[in-house]
Amino acid sequence: MFYKTNYMSPLGNLEILCDDSSVKGIWFDKQKYYGSHYNLEEISLSENQVTKEVEIWLDSYFKGENPSLSHLNLAPDVTEYRKKVLDVLIEIPLVETMTCKEIAKVLQKKYPNTKTSPRAVGGAVGHNPISILIPCHRVIGSSGLLTGYAGGINRKIELLVIEGFSKNSLKQ
Repeated sequence: MFYKTNYMSPLGNLEILCDDSSVKGIWFDKQKYYGSHYNLEEISLSENQVTKEVEIWLDSYFKGENPSLSHLNLAPDVTEYRKKVLDVLIEIPLVETMTCKEIAKVLQKKYPNTKTSPRAVGGAVGHNPISILIPCHRVIGSSGLLTGYAGGINRKIELLVIEGFSKNSLKQ
């Protein structure tokens, strides 16, 4: 069974999708790839313990804290390759960024038999179904410029500022 709740963040409404034990998705309203492959309109609004824990995590995050993900089971329904990319994203520390090229290098080291490229990494990052908790907003272009974000570049900037970046240090 799926549970769907709305969370009003300082950056707009977030739709949270969970099952009985894990987080399946978090999307800003009308963001690119909204809902992933789920038909969110067919899922009724309802809460469970997992959705409540996500809301507590988001409350803490938007206060500028660095909440731990250890108690949340993140279970995006993605391909094995995309799962590997998302696992690297989770490891990007607060107030740090990585490029798709750097992520591809990490993947090559961790999984030498996995073919990858910065372009493939970019596709996986762009389709991340669990916004904010899996920090795809910490991925920047190889030139150091901020690149696209499914929730919108302005939200990407604001998320990075919440995490401690100076707006002046973020290049567009």
